[in-house]
Amino acid sequence: MMLSCREVTRLVSQRQDRALDFGERFALRAHFALCKGCRNIGRQIDFLRRAVVRLGEHGETAER
Repeated sequence: MMLSCREVTRLVSQRQDRALDFGERFALRAHFALCKGCRNIGRQIDFLRRAVVRLGEHGETAER
């Protein structure tokens, strides 16, 4: 069964905090193959996560 866009958004968010199991990863990839909007959301969330991590690293350097 195909995931809904809402379910994909939830999983994309959850993968920032935990490892997804094989079925979840497979379902995401299948949905991303068909849904450009969710693919973009996934990329945006990943970008924001990396930016926050870098900002945190930069902030620690500035405090020293």
